[in-house]
Amino acid sequence: MDKAKLNYVIDFFLGLSFFVVAVTGVIKMPLVSRVLGLNYSFLNSIGFNFVHDWSGIVMIFLVVVHLVLHWNWIVSMTRVILRGE
Repeated sequence: MDKAKLNYVIDFFLGLSFFVVAVTGVIKMPLVSRVLGLNYSFLNSIGFNFVHDWSGIVMIFLVVVHLVLHWNWIVSMTRVILRGE
């Protein structure tokens, strides 16, 4: 797989995991869950916290992979910015 396709796959799953973490995180908020008529015990019983937690771990892993894949670009851009170009 070439680098562009690998970046696409990594970024797609990174975006997907972010979406899952964001939505589950908002629903877990006390005010939002009360408005939706959900309680913590119910959310925990359906594995909601498991999905939220593991999506977060997957997202952390994918961010690290993303940074590794873009490390040369990050270093190059940092040099350009620090030189004031």
